This record gives sequence, C-alpha cells and structure tokens, in this order.
Amino acid sequence: MKILVGCEFSGVVRRAFEERGHEAWSCDLLEAEDNTSHHFVGDVLDVINKNEFDLIILHPPCTALAVSGNRWYGKGMPRNKERRKAQAWTQLLWQAAKSRCERVALENPVGVLNDIIGDATQYIQPWQYGHGETKKTGLWLHNLPPLTPTNEVEGREQKVWKCPPSSDRWKIRSRTYEGIAEAMTGSKVIERRMRCLEKSGLTEERLLVLKFLRQRRWRKKAGIVRMDIASHALPLS
Repeated sequence: MKILVGCEFSGVVRRAFEERGHEAWSCDLLEAEDNTSHHFVGDVLDVINKNEFDLIILHPPCTALAVSGNRWYGKGMPRNKERRKAQAWTQLLWQAAKSRCERVALENPVGVLNDIIGDATQYIQPWQYGHGETKKTGLWLHNLPPLTPTNEVEGREQKVWKCPPSSDRWKIRSRTYEGIAEAMTGSKVIERRMRCLEKSGLTEERLLVLKFLRQRRWRKKAGIVRMDIASHALPLS
C-alpha cells in the first residue's frame, strides 16, 4: 500500500509501515530526522492534493488544540485567535484527506477538535501498547476499524507531560509511541489489502491505474467531464 503520514518528521509511523513492506511516506515542514528520501518537505495539503494514497494518517500540531493549553488558547485568552486558526486548518486537512483517500486516520490529544470534526472514534493510552505511561489520545477514523490494544502493561506515569522545559520539549511531546505505530500497521483492513495484492499479483501502482479507469468509465457514463490521469500522479511504466 502507498501510505502518507502527514505532519511527521520523526519517521516513527513511516518506518513501522516500511518494515511491513508498504511504500510509506512522511510529510512535514521540517526535514525528516532520519534523512530518508521518502519524506516530503512542505505543506501536507499540497501533497494530498497532488498524489494518490491508499491510507493517510495525520498528526496535526496540537499545541493550540489541546485542553492543556486552555489558559493560553481558551476563549477570551490572549492566543485564542491561534486556536481558532488551528481548528479551521485541521478541519480543512481532515476534509481534504477524506475527499482524496478511501482510508484516513487523524490523531490528536484531548482537545477542541470534537467541536469541529465531530467526536473521536476512540481514545487510546500508551499503556495499552507496551508503554507504561499515560497520554490520552483521540483517533478520528474514516473507513478504518478502531485500534486494538496489543500489549497492556503496568505503569501510569505522565512522563511526556512532566518533560522539563527545553527547546526540544515540543518535539518529544509530539513523537508517536512505537507500540502505537506498530499497532497501526496490524489493522485488519490493511492486512486484507496486502493479501489482495499478493493474490492478484498486481503492484499497488497497477491497482491505482485500474481504479482510475473504473472512475473514468463511471464519470463518462454519468456525463461528468473527463478526468486527467496526469492529475493523479500515477506511474504507468
């Protein structure tokens, strides 16, 4: 599968999917920490609108969205305008991803997104995936099943919240736990997709071409203007 991990510079989720044999890409305004060639530097919206993916996983910046920042970003607070801007951008990102991709997941800690894109599909904790810590995180899922706990362990320490002030504190707090990244790769929907590819003997690129051709036939029958295959950025060789 061709997968995009949006708003990720650490490569934690991208590498987890790469190890399972997927063509995974990350995207962020920052360079990738591991200097991979499978990383877009730039606006994730541009990447989504110019490419085709089978799965998009989004980690939009949470500083202005999380309830932990209410004393700065809450209603009537000095930086509330930044929160409203972050809400609008994240809503646009969510809608764009769903319009371009069949399967989308968006991750964010407890915050104010419920008012913008609806209630989270589920909330997860690191201790459910092998990390003895707490960090309640919401998942908004589009055509994906809830994430199943894989390794419930003891320990309920708020290590991330207790990180001392530093120039890298925001990076540490935004990093996805490796156990959660591994659980994402084990989704039954993703496993079924991989089995389908293996049985068909077709590459992911060829399946995208077939999908495009089916859409074009449907649009022609419905009298809709033709689609330009170049806009789908599909390799035909």
